[in-house]
Amino acid sequence: MGLLEGKKALIMGVANKRSIAWGIAQAFSREGCELAFTYAIERLKDNVTELVATLPNAADVPVYPCDVGKQEEIDRTYAGLTERWGKLDVLVHCIGFAPIEELPGRFIDMTREGLKVAVEISAYSLVAITKPALPLFEKAGGGSVMSLSYDAVNKVVPKYNAMAVAKAALETETRYLAADLGPSGVRVNCISAGPLKTLAASAVGVSALRDIVEQKSPLRRNITQEEVADVAVFLASPLSRCVTGALIFADNGFNVLGLASG
Repeated sequence: MGLLEGKKALIMGVANKRSIAWGIAQAFSREGCELAFTYAIERLKDNVTELVATLPNAADVPVYPCDVGKQEEIDRTYAGLTERWGKLDVLVHCIGFAPIEELPGRFIDMTREGLKVAVEISAYSLVAITKPALPLFEKAGGGSVMSLSYDAVNKVVPKYNAMAVAKAALETETRYLAADLGPSGVRVNCISAGPLKTLAASAVGVSALRDIVEQKSPLRRNITQEEVADVAVFLASPLSRCVTGALIFADNGFNVLGLASG
């Protein structure tokens, strides 16, 4: 019997097969979880539906259009889940976006509008999608919410500018939501993954970052999509029932090092 047998999870943020979100979906499916997905824009619809078609019982997996910048699309997604499932056990937020021009160059040249977009889509969206999930979590007797960060919050990472601010907001939201929702049995956590070859990471020169992790991290290797996904399985499962408000690093220990370490 899988660790997530009988559970139902909504996964938001799959872009392609290299997405951490897709790795999480595969791991959840392996552990017996029933899945639902969203896609943000029409251009990603085919990517998501083609991946979903590879899952067991693919015909029973719902896929909803949901731009998290539009409350009406969020509401329609949850209306669909309410009708289909009537409950929700796990909510996975793998959503991150900043205008590409807000990432390179000097931090001081970041624009007001660019930062607003990054924070709204990458950070406020966690609040926007968690609030309407509460009635479904209540039907399930509690729930697990998780999101993805990167260790550019406490350290300066070139080309991460506006996204670093958004991730800082996301990590703060994790703690406040955990305090808010704990009495209802809803746990909220965040995974800070090391660099992977994802669509989002390509904008910040991930190859160089991966070389550094391999050379300097305590475990002297890069992380894999599957390893991050297994951390997500832990957070979705009863094994983490006492864990909430946590930022869990999945980076082979790279976060503990100082600049000159290794």
